[in-house]
Amino acid sequence: MKNNWQFFILIESLLFVYLIFQIFSTIPLMIAFVAGLVMSIWSLKNKFTKGYNNSFFLVLGGLLVVFVLLSTSSIWLMLIFAIFFFSISGSQLFTNMKNKNFSNAPWKRKSLVVVETSSTTEKNGKRMKRPWIGNERIGNAIYEWDDINFSIFAGDTIIDLGNTLLPKDESFVVIRKGFGKTRILVPVGVGVMIEHSAIRGKISFEGDSYTLKNETVKMYSDQYEESIRKIKIITNVLIGDIEVIEV
Repeated sequence: MKNNWQFFILIESLLFVYLIFQIFSTIPLMIAFVAGLVMSIWSLKNKFTKGYNNSFFLVLGGLLVVFVLLSTSSIWLMLIFAIFFFSISGSQLFTNMKNKNFSNAPWKRKSLVVVETSSTTEKNGKRMKRPWIGNERIGNAIYEWDDINFSIFAGDTIIDLGNTLLPKDESFVVIRKGFGKTRILVPVGVGVMIEHSAIRGKISFEGDSYTLKNETVKMYSDQYEESIRKIKIITNVLIGDIEVIEV
């Protein structure tokens, strides 16, 4: 992880140097950038002076600086690389899960939970809004099962099926994702079928691991046909890994 951050800082630093070069090698951009900085600094130094001129020059100077930055290709490259990096390697969600010692992992700890039953909720017309970017864990608490189907641009996802009761026959988990990792925790005894498609990524399932390069793979758990409860996992990602763990 430390090497990843060093690589990120190195690339961003090089892009920052390229940004400075772009600004000061173009006369109009250089004049606008320097003028914006001068107006902003002057306004901040005189912010306690009465009147509206200071606020006006502060806003004008800030707009000039932002306009110059957005006019360069290097600032967009910095933003794109930062989004890509944090989507793939910057998340802390999976850091603790990658320790060599899994003895304290949440799915290793067993406890007796008394479930308070209630009438089923209405599912017809049910709407759920999910963020486009961000990490998410589904199944922190006991919940009533409903098929999972969502899309996300970037972020890591954990789905814990151990806190729900899967119905007999088939259930579905469908995930469409741009960038990020996915981990699905499945109770012992549930038959699993996983169909994973990725431009670049790795799939780990029942001790097997494959690296995909613009490929699709379909895998079945042992005793899938004989299982009373089955879960079908269908995922499509641009870049990202998926891991299915039996708990």
